[in-house]
Parts: sequence; C-alpha cells; structure tokens
Amino acid sequence: MDWDKLKTFHAAAEAGSLTGASEALTLSQSAVSRQISMLETEMGVKLFHRHARGLLLTEPGRVLYKASREVAGKIAAAEANVLDCRDEPSGLLRVTAPTAMGAIWLAPRLSRFQADYPHIRIRLLLVDHELDIANLEADVALRPWAATQNDLIQRKLMVVNQHLYASENYLACKGVPESLADFDHHSFIGYGPGRLAPIPNLNWHLDLGLASGRKPRTPRTEASTLNGMMRLAEAGLGLVGLPDYMARENERLVCIRPEFEGPPFEIFLIFPEELRASRRVKAFRDFIMDEVKRKRR
Repeated sequence: MDWDKLKTFHAAAEAGSLTGASEALTLSQSAVSRQISMLETEMGVKLFHRHARGLLLTEPGRVLYKASREVAGKIAAAEANVLDCRDEPSGLLRVTAPTAMGAIWLAPRLSRFQADYPHIRIRLLLVDHELDIANLEADVALRPWAATQNDLIQRKLMVVNQHLYASENYLACKGVPESLADFDHHSFIGYGPGRLAPIPNLNWHLDLGLASGRKPRTPRTEASTLNGMMRLAEAGLGLVGLPDYMARENERLVCIRPEFEGPPFEIFLIFPEELRASRRVKAFRDFIMDEVKRKRR
C-alpha cells in the first residue's frame, strides 16, 4: 500500500474533511481528494461517505483508519527517537492540556522553558477532551484525571483547590454574602452543559448553603469553558467557583468566603512508555515539576 495515499487518508479521517486534511498536509484539496479516490480504486472499496458537513468513514474506512493510526503512531515514535539522538534536546514537542489550564497556568511559564531549551519547539494543543497519548497524538499531557492505559507513564504534579470568586464591581453592587442564606440573593455563573465538563463537579458552588435535598441553583449565566466562566465573573455577572490556579493571580477577581472550598482535584503529567528516554520529554517533565515546586515555595 502506498504510504503517501495512506497518510492522506489518515489525515482526512482525523480531520473529518478535505479542508482539514489539506491544511494538515499542506496539499491542495484537489490533491487530497485525488489521492483518496486513487486509494479507493486500488482497494476496490469506498472509504468515506461524502456529505455537506464533511467526511464520514465507511465500515472499510474504519478498519483502515485503525491500522493507519497504529502506523502513524509508530512513525511518530521513530521520528521522536531519531530526534533524541542529537547532542541536546531539540525538535518539536507536542503538549496537550485543558484549555483553561494550558492558556492561564502553562503558557506564561513556557518562556522560561524555551530560554533553557532554545532548540525545542513547543506545539500547545489546548483541548478539553482526551487526546490519545498512547498513539502519539501528543507527546506529553497535563490532565486533571489519571491515565487508565498501562502503556502510559504518569506523575502526579499537584492538587488544585477551588474557591468562590467575584469581581469588585459585582461585590460593590451586591455585597459580600455574610451567611449561607445570603447566597440565595446572589447571581451565579455556571458551567454548561455540565456533562461536557473536563473536571468533575465544576458546578459545586451552585449547592452552597442549600439544605440537603434541595435542587442546585439555576445559574443566571453559563459558559462552556472555565475561561469563559472567569470572563463572565470579571464582567460582574455573578459569583463563580474556579480552580485557584486560574483566579489567584487575576487582579479583577476577589476570593470571597475562603472557608468555603470546592472539591479539590489532581493534575497529572502523562507521556507514553516509548518516550521514557526522550530528552525532550525529560526536559519538559523536569521543568514542569520544578515549576510546581516553585509555586509551593
């Protein structure tokens, strides 16, 4: 099987569209379409259903996609091992993290990492769903949940606490709640829809002060990302529960009633077993663990 055609098929299956595959491969859409059509002709099967919203894999396409993922993972691992034969850490390092943590906690620290390792290029993949680290969709992950696959290595980085925050403008208008009963007179910002939350129980603050058995409060406003929730709070739209790493250094937000804590959660550093000896991964691992220690000092 021609690897160029298989690579094009794989990119199209990953992206779900000819446009996405074209951008990933830096090829024209017509070239992508032509290679996929040639592969379908050679194999004698249809690999995609084409419709207005993009590409859907057929059953033969799903079988081939599973095989192409394994091949792509092995090639990515081989490329990583070749890069790590150089005298100093260098090359591309793909780091994935949840959107809010990656943008607010990790990104500002990367200037120090690149000062220490100028030959490593970082590609920051900010997504609130789980990329397949075992198949090298990324090299390293920061995640608020533990890995479940046996072929992954993980290190617990830190425990994150959560507290209640609001803007000074909101508090000037509504006042600081003096008692649990006062919360009924305040507006709340929630995460919605909750089933998509990257961290369990992000709406813990909607239960504050409620008697057992009462339904959680209905938030006045919702956002589908933690960063969106923080921005709504900055705008003075209500009280919000946030991880401390997001709000602690935010001058627009005030921590109120610090005795009320949300459920803590753990952050893990995760990478594949086959990259255990990677100099780039080791450099990033040591840097992040040092950053966590720096925060504690």
